[in-house]
Amino acid sequence: MSILIDEKTNVLVQGVTGRDGSFHARQMVQDGTRVVAGVTPGKSGQKLDEIPVYGTVSEARKDHRIDATVIFVPARFAAAAVREAADADIPLIITITEGVPVLEMLQAYHYVRSRGLRMIGPNCPGLVSPGKCKIGIMPYHIHKPGNIGVISRSGTLTYEVVYNLTNTGLGQSTCIGIGGDPVIGTSFIDALELFQADPDTAGVVVIGEIGGDEEEKAAEFVRTRMNKAVVGFISGRTAPPGKRMGHAGAIISGGTGTPEAKVQAFESAGIPVARKPDEIPALMKAKLQAGEPR
Repeated sequence: MSILIDEKTNVLVQGVTGRDGSFHARQMVQDGTRVVAGVTPGKSGQKLDEIPVYGTVSEARKDHRIDATVIFVPARFAAAAVREAADADIPLIITITEGVPVLEMLQAYHYVRSRGLRMIGPNCPGLVSPGKCKIGIMPYHIHKPGNIGVISRSGTLTYEVVYNLTNTGLGQSTCIGIGGDPVIGTSFIDALELFQADPDTAGVVVIGEIGGDEEEKAAEFVRTRMNKAVVGFISGRTAPPGKRMGHAGAIISGGTGTPEAKVQAFESAGIPVARKPDEIPALMKAKLQAGEPR
């Protein structure tokens, strides 16, 4: 089983004729995703290969059942694209775009939630349910169907962890890149709740990083609400305080968001923390073989 997406998911691509949108739309189709339509304002009636292009999301919605949309539009238009998708009641809105102004995304976040919809991102790689569906930019060939969920704030670390899981025989149910910005649509806890409810996910890898307190909140959720094996990793453990490291949310400020606090929170919740990504599979196998919930 998987969470959020499967082989029946119909996908819309916003920004489908742009450089990134067209490249990744083709990759998603090649990887087996059901991309049913694309949107670029002013280009209604065109096609990208066999993908029909519409001028607005609402036009595409009239002709197709759309379960999810993925947004590749430039940062200055991304929040408006999110709101357009929400106005069309698309259940799952995945925003790949990075550099979106925080205030604009905060407003878009609340708008999406007010309509009972879900957003993933921005500044994220998307998600993959191996053997079923890929939405976003993750390299599909490194994934393998299985029962390990992956949640990550980092795109490239997701790929490294998935590669190591696959090479050691641990396939994945769904891998989610939630994004590294200060305001994101789906949190660690949101994703953990979904994996906890999925009967075919046996364990979850949580890939965190410095900055904020989302990892500490996730650790408390795991401690009190989960009965599945969870393994953690915290990136940026050598980052100097006060210096942003790659992601807009990855900054230690005022003594909060430190790697030490995150590691301590994980370990206090019974979550073993790998020092290197390639240690994760062994830690997960040990948890699963021991039958430990945490």
